[in-house]
Amino acid sequence: MESQSVSGVDVPPSSRQRNDRDLGDCVRVLAAVHEHDGYPVNWPDLPMAWLTPPTLIASWVAELDGRIAGHVGLSRSDVGDAAPGLWSARAGVGVDATAVVNRLFVAPRARGHGIGALLMAQAVAEAQERGLHPVLDVVASDTAAAALYERLGWQLLAVVNQQWSPEQTVAVRCYAAGPLSVAGGRLPE
Repeated sequence: MESQSVSGVDVPPSSRQRNDRDLGDCVRVLAAVHEHDGYPVNWPDLPMAWLTPPTLIASWVAELDGRIAGHVGLSRSDVGDAAPGLWSARAGVGVDATAVVNRLFVAPRARGHGIGALLMAQAVAEAQERGLHPVLDVVASDTAAAALYERLGWQLLAVVNQQWSPEQTVAVRCYAAGPLSVAGGRLPE
């Protein structure tokens, strides 16, 4: 499914670095995603702050038909992230050698245009430019996201339970961008 401009010409989605003026539109898209898909699982008290965590390295938005249609962030490892520790233990490097792809969402109205893959490619390229290996955690019940990551060649490291609060334990799938390699060699399975 391609988008068409007023002239009838197919206009593919585009991506660019997010700026502070985009945050309101990003929160509106995030609210639509939350209502449609339940992501994020727990709606943040301060959605703009949730989109700009202190560990943030960079973030991007995708546009379709002149409107923000998706978002992704790239961050340093934080206390609650499981994938950086799993990958770094397997690779024999510190968690500081990873970058966490996070806050990925695509507006329900804009799905089917390759926006998720476009944003993922942006985050992976930035991580690699910085000499970091991209990893991510995703709630295990989010099968659509897991299918996207696997289609893009990401490799499942493990499924782990995380304690999000005293009352909430959540299973998350931990992925690393593939191929899992260190110094040109493949990691052991």
